[in-house]
Formats: sequence, structure tokens, C-alpha cells
Amino acid sequence: MTQSDRRIYLIKELLAEDPQYRDYEIPTDEYSQKRLLRALFNVRPPEPISDEFLKIQDEYLQERTIEKGITDLAELTPVREDIYLWQGDITTLRCGAIVNAANSRLLGCFAPNHGCIDNAIHTYSGIQLRLKCNEIMLGQGHPEDTGVAKITPAYNLPSDYVIHTVEPIVGWRLTEKDRKLLASSYRSCLEIADRNGVPSIAFCCISTGEFHFPNDKAAEIALKTVLDYKKETHCEIKVIFNVFKDADLEIYEKLLGTD
Repeated sequence: MTQSDRRIYLIKELLAEDPQYRDYEIPTDEYSQKRLLRALFNVRPPEPISDEFLKIQDEYLQERTIEKGITDLAELTPVREDIYLWQGDITTLRCGAIVNAANSRLLGCFAPNHGCIDNAIHTYSGIQLRLKCNEIMLGQGHPEDTGVAKITPAYNLPSDYVIHTVEPIVGWRLTEKDRKLLASSYRSCLEIADRNGVPSIAFCCISTGEFHFPNDKAAEIALKTVLDYKKETHCEIKVIFNVFKDADLEIYEKLLGTD
């Protein structure tokens, strides 16, 4: 099957699952088809699906990631011992684990084509990730607490694992509790990576953007927590600070002394 064939197959199968979509007309252009498929992935509840679907989905998503371009940690140059700074799409990074800024349901973002990292990670990892997270949450029996972490396979992403942590949401002002919760998120991710023998971990800019944590303060907490943890535990885990926006790149460059 070509990528186009796979995309049409996946769209048809997902549309057929819900009676309200069965008469939906599939767009003819590639861009609109990709948007529709992502939206269908986003809204799909964590329910079982056929092995054939998963096989074709996996082939499609792995090819999509290759099309976007994979960056291997081995290609990057550390800015300090075992510390890296990289600007790019975290879903294309090959390393031990990438960190997902999750919500308390831990099931990913259900908003079609939303621009958050949670949406992107669940989209390009595939349906299996939401199924696995649902299994974890059913076993846990309550929403995920802020500042802790869970680990899952990364499925179709280039990384080996995804580490999920619920980020603090800042209200009308930044509080000491917000600071402690953010530090806890970073430390919990490092601890769970350590326990699972993960050799490297890529952190996104947790709690910034829509969650209103000031970008500069968040970066300061992130770097301090990582350095403190490595000093206390003597662990050799490689840490990548992944940024997407130029403003965050400038903040980290200044903190790391690379500007």
C-alpha cells in the first residue's frame, strides 16, 4: 500500500466506527485528508480495534515520521556534560524517553488538531498509547495528580518511551505551590526514567504557554531540578531540554551560558 492508500483506509475505518460519520465525504486533497485523519485519531475513545488496522496505522505513522525527519540524540552536541539543548519537534526525536505534558485524565488531548504537545504525541504514537494510558488509569481508579509521572512505551515514535506528567496550571499569580509542583514534575520524570533504566530523557517546556507558567521561571526551575537531581544521585542520564519557540531557545541559551 502507498501512504495515500493507508491514509484512506484508516480514515474509512475510523469514520465507519461512528454512525454520525458514516456518510462523511472524504476530502480529495492530501492536506485535508491528513487533517481529517489526525482529528479522527484525536476524538477516538480508548476502545479496542483490529490488528489489521493497527498494522496499517503503524506503517503509516512510521513513514510520516520519516517524512518529517528524525533527529537522533547521537547527532547532538552537549552544551554541558550530559546536558543538551535542542529546538525542534519532540515527536521526531530519537532518544530514551520524551516527556509529555499531560492532563489529569492521562488520555491525551481530545480536541481535534489542537496544537498542544499532548495532542501531537498521542497522534504520532498511535491509538495504542491512549489504550495503554486508559489501562493505567482504570487500574489507578482516580485522576492523575499534578507533579507525578507515569511511563509507557512510545509505540510509533522514534523514542523508546513516553513519560507523562500532569503540569501545574498557574492562576492569576505564580505561587510557591506552583513552583514546587513544577519541580516535582521534573524530578518525578527523572526518577521514573532512572528506575526503568532509561539512558536519556527529553523535556518539553512543561506548564508554559496555555498553562501560564512564566517561561523564564519555568526554565530556571527545570534546569535547577535537573542539575540538583544529577548531583544528588550521581546518575548519568542524558537530559535534553527541548524547545519549540525561539523565545524559549533564547531563555535556555542564557541560562546555560551558550548565548
